[in-house]
Amino acid sequence: MSKLLFDPEALPVESLAGEPAVAQERLNESWLRERFANPPAWEPEGFEEKLMRRQPGEPTPASVLMPIVVRDDGMTLLLTQRTAHLNDHAGQISLPGGRVDEIDTSPIETALRETEEEVGLHRRHIDVLGTLPDYLTGTGFRVTPVVALVQPPFDLRADPFEVAEIFEVPLAFLLDGANHQRRSIDMPEFGRRTFYAMPYDRFFIWGATAGMLRNLFHFLRA
Repeated sequence: MSKLLFDPEALPVESLAGEPAVAQERLNESWLRERFANPPAWEPEGFEEKLMRRQPGEPTPASVLMPIVVRDDGMTLLLTQRTAHLNDHAGQISLPGGRVDEIDTSPIETALRETEEEVGLHRRHIDVLGTLPDYLTGTGFRVTPVVALVQPPFDLRADPFEVAEIFEVPLAFLLDGANHQRRSIDMPEFGRRTFYAMPYDRFFIWGATAGMLRNLFHFLRA
């Protein structure tokens, strides 16, 4: 069981990442398709979360979907809040997804299957653009982020065991370095560790989800 040892929301904001936002003219279907079809040279960010692993052995493979919803008034990202009783990342803001099943033929298949199971989003609405570099979590997962466009209208149905709430955040907000907070915690076993947070409305986006969003941010502004 993975139990959070501190309250990330209670920690002070040390600084803002502060990079300029991804240009608005890039936040459209055609530009995003072209970017994933012809990716530029870029470097993913290094994160400290993988240094906090307690589990021995190889990390557990998993995938998440980064569902970019194409709305008339601007693109959004679909996220979930996990239920409070789960063993891993209980109550946290997450991207839909989960660990690889033996029936899955690829990381993309894992993300599509898990998304349908968690939030009821059928794959006929999902247009996969590509993947980002794997992200290693402190809870022992190697996560492949799968980026996709989602075309409304669609129906959602939260799995009541795993998902407390489904919501959307404007993509422009998430892809602006002025909204990327740095917070730190001193941990006896690991020393001082810094993580990103992207609070939006009443939702506190942080940890692995914020880390993967940082890599999407770097990839789209490269």
